[in-house]
Amino acid sequence: MTDLAKGAAWMGGQIIPIDQAAIPVTDWGLTHSDIAYDVVPVWEGAFFRLDDYVARFIASLTAGRYDIGMDRGEICGALTAMVKASGLRDAYVAMVAARGRNPVAGSRDPRDCTNHFYAWCVPYVHIVRPEAAAKGTSVWIAKSVRRIPADSVNPRVKNYHWGDFTSGLFEAKDQGFETTMLLDHASNVTEGPGFNVFGVFGDTVVTSDHGVLHGITRATVLEMCAEAGLKTQTRPLPLEELWRANEVFLSSSGGGVIPVARVDQHHFSNGAAGPVATDLRQRYFDWIGQDTYRTPIT
Repeated sequence: MTDLAKGAAWMGGQIIPIDQAAIPVTDWGLTHSDIAYDVVPVWEGAFFRLDDYVARFIASLTAGRYDIGMDRGEICGALTAMVKASGLRDAYVAMVAARGRNPVAGSRDPRDCTNHFYAWCVPYVHIVRPEAAAKGTSVWIAKSVRRIPADSVNPRVKNYHWGDFTSGLFEAKDQGFETTMLLDHASNVTEGPGFNVFGVFGDTVVTSDHGVLHGITRATVLEMCAEAGLKTQTRPLPLEELWRANEVFLSSSGGGVIPVARVDQHHFSNGAAGPVATDLRQRYFDWIGQDTYRTPIT
């Protein structure tokens, strides 16, 4: 239990400490970033919206033509057994499909590869430090790179193609910012590493509908907005329009709703967390405690 409390992995039916988990160096998941994955949060001993996360993972498997030889029940069973063994009450849980090794030397045919599933969990991850989120975080818009076009890599399939995000993160950190967001080639806001972006315009909340992962937390935010009496729009969000927003916030499975105080040199909500984002952040942590959305790990 001590070893697994730092993190656990499910590989080939075995649950092992995460620092012992590995894939072969010739696995296309490693050599080609040929992986589809998803992440589901565990909060106070229960998965949040597990069915939704697993459904999206299975949709990614279909889109990427991965055959892991496991059905929905078996995937859920592996995740549950792993988290239970770890003893973690609040966890960040990843499910992964890798293309696998190609047994034919020199083959470039992906059909020859043996696809496989693995999973891992660690203590709950906040993609933005909670203290920074509470005050309103800072976001740098990447200048040296644009988001990979949707007709090159499908953003609705959660994947390991992070070259653009990594370049943006280096820029952001060099400029003293917490994280980065990327534009598309038409200067519309897309997303950042692990989050969707929202702008608040009066009583209307706007988020991009293209070039982005259709996040489960994003969907949760849209539902919470309806509960709060806010209007929502999912459509292209030009950068020039974002500058006119009353508030900006992010959504992620790693931290829920994250208020933004500054984007580049533009300050929002007087350089603090805005009231709409703050309310939605509290609602999120209320929602993940509701039995309707929880799958307890007994």
